[in-house]
Amino acid sequence: MAESNKPTMRGVFINGVLNENPTFRLVLGTCPTLAVTTSAINGIGMGLAATFVLVCSNFVVSCVRKLIPDKARIPAFIVIIATFVTIVQMVMQAFLPSLYDALGLFIPLIVVNCIILARAEAFASKNGPVISAVDGLGMGLGFTCSITLIGIIRELIGNGTVFGISLLGASYQPMLLFVLAPGGFITYGLVLGIINAITARRQAKAGKEE
Repeated sequence: MAESNKPTMRGVFINGVLNENPTFRLVLGTCPTLAVTTSAINGIGMGLAATFVLVCSNFVVSCVRKLIPDKARIPAFIVIIATFVTIVQMVMQAFLPSLYDALGLFIPLIVVNCIILARAEAFASKNGPVISAVDGLGMGLGFTCSITLIGIIRELIGNGTVFGISLLGASYQPMLLFVLAPGGFITYGLVLGIINAITARRQAKAGKEE
């Protein structure tokens, strides 16, 4: 019976990407979601940076979880997370300076991103290293896809471009509201509402079939 309840790699990965998507299902990490999604490239850059930190920190937390006293658990997790955030920050600053400048303060603020600390506490501290890394990968890619989608919508409506490529032509009049803070709230709310409506409809349909 215990074996049947044990999480599988596939289940853990899909859970992070879809079932417990941190942006649209758990509604975590809303600060970077609203702040950096003014363009698609910003969204994918922030998402991949967070994914790297999630995978690496989950793996290390899982490896040392039995060595950390309960009272020092959260500070130890933050130190581990901060180590990988520093690596990301230095690599991005060296090789992707324009993206680093665009994301600005939100790169070091990955340290206090509630998604990363939540997965370290809720999953990595209770499971093995490999499956914890898979959990980090699923959650990270779920976060990446979500904020990239929001970035695509905001950039397309606000500038008429996607990844800097003009799609709506020179005659398009950009709605600059969508690259400002209110546009972030509007886009996030609309996409979240649509996804919740689709999910509710599928659950209702599945309930009728049972």
